[in-house]
Amino acid sequence: MVGSMATGEASSLRPGERGDGRAAAGEGGGLRRLTGVPLLVAVAGFPLAVVATHAWALALMGRGLDPAVATFVPIPLFYLALASLERAFPWHRSWLHSQGDLRTDLGLFLTNSATLPLLTPVVLIGATWAGAALSGWIGVGLWPTRWPIVAQLALGLVIAELVEYSVHRAFHEVPGLWRFHATHHSAPRLYWLNSVRFHPIDLFLVGACKIIPLAVLGAGIEVFGLVNLFSAVHGAYQHANVPVRLGPLNWIFAMTELHRWHHSPRIEEANHNYGGNLAVWDVVFGTRWLPKDREPPEAIGMEDLPDFPTGLVDNLLVPFRWDAVVRASQASDAPSAR
Repeated sequence: MVGSMATGEASSLRPGERGDGRAAAGEGGGLRRLTGVPLLVAVAGFPLAVVATHAWALALMGRGLDPAVATFVPIPLFYLALASLERAFPWHRSWLHSQGDLRTDLGLFLTNSATLPLLTPVVLIGATWAGAALSGWIGVGLWPTRWPIVAQLALGLVIAELVEYSVHRAFHEVPGLWRFHATHHSAPRLYWLNSVRFHPIDLFLVGACKIIPLAVLGAGIEVFGLVNLFSAVHGAYQHANVPVRLGPLNWIFAMTELHRWHHSPRIEEANHNYGGNLAVWDVVFGTRWLPKDREPPEAIGMEDLPDFPTGLVDNLLVPFRWDAVVRASQASDAPSAR
């Protein structure tokens, strides 16, 4: 993808260096003007989705339902509602139609759904054991269990986000890791199902790493469930093909307006906005970027890897045949300077 990360070890640029300084890939002519119902969707859609799904999950937990089940129940209906919203109010009509990506996205969703539940508990058990040992040594519980559950969720998101931000940024800046993350940026369009378009190793490292500090600190199962629910809702909306205008909330949440720039084909634009759920660490480390004079590009993907494989099996094998993938793109006259 962007700059040296797309070509990894084959590029002459080091990770993080800029390209040839060409004009930005974003749409010219300023920001798109929204009115009426599209404006209402843009302003209220995401906040309502978060409030509705989490209120539902908390109500189910209040009735005694297991937190793992209660925080899962709202997700399928939310996905259905968001997919319907995309059809009614698309940001780009071209993103409504599969460009050979739908089958791969579904395949990755099923693959990750089958493999990750087998691996993540191993990490969780180890981290929980370490946390229990640490609490016993200190003599006091580390997690603020008496806080209101919403405050515990907020704390959990901030802590988990620091890990997710760090791992995500490493996937972009370390060539040996980029090959696993490139699958996500190979998407030819943005829509809600992009939130699950990840190589299993990529998703495992991000997902497992970000829950380790929560387990070590002794967060309860309800916190884990709510963090996962927020990640599912935010992730799908972050990639959704709907109008979004969050104003000041873009300083808190790593939402659609920021994330569309992260999917730009240009390194100058895409090496920003690494936040998975929150923008706080992008703000702290200076990687938040949201131009006010133009919209993100409609044409996304990886400028330096035009021949990146599109099939499910090929995407699963890409990290292990990276040099061949790079050579294929170079042979098709991809820009060679970056």
